[in-house]
Amino acid sequence: MAKYLDIESWHRRQHFEFFKGYHNPFFNICTNFEATPLLDLTRAEKNISFFIAYHFFSIKAANEVEQFRYRLRGERVLVHERVHAGTTLLLADENFTFAYFDYTEDFEVFQARAQAAVVSAKAGGVQLYQRAERDDLIYHSVIPWATFTSISHARKGGQQESVPKIAFGKYREDGGRALMPVSVEVHHALMDGLHVGRYFERLASYFSDPRAALGF
Repeated sequence: MAKYLDIESWHRRQHFEFFKGYHNPFFNICTNFEATPLLDLTRAEKNISFFIAYHFFSIKAANEVEQFRYRLRGERVLVHERVHAGTTLLLADENFTFAYFDYTEDFEVFQARAQAAVVSAKAGGVQLYQRAERDDLIYHSVIPWATFTSISHARKGGQQESVPKIAFGKYREDGGRALMPVSVEVHHALMDGLHVGRYFERLASYFSDPRAALGF
């Protein structure tokens, strides 16, 4: 069940007060992850989707780092018990739409539901407002045409917009390794580089040992 953070006793209270009034309170960190083990696994096990697996890793890591579940409510901070995933999907007419993956720790269940969500989203065409009222999400973007080193996101909610935005880019070969860029953009009133680093550490461990992370 969602609950409110006790800001009065929060050890980051000064940082919260300091950054929440910034005109642009967001910061972005981009790094590369070695996707070779996951690619090898999905090529050997045709029933595992590379696309769905790395979304599972991302939302699993986000749920494990509490700060990724913080959301602004005016002067208060709501802590969601669990967050889910939204992602971009390219359509046949070169428009894009959103699909939503509800998180569960069982990857087989997660993948089956995610595959159904992808089919439904593609069949429905452009639907950009399906969960516009919800913020118990992590927003993902997939940009498989570019191996980026930085990225910025469109935002409409100003200082109150607090959903983390994560982007996955095109992986590149480097000495026999597949390196995949991953960008994380978050609200500085709610977290610091330390917390993004913890997300990255978990994500790296899942990419390095995908069988264990997927529960196989």
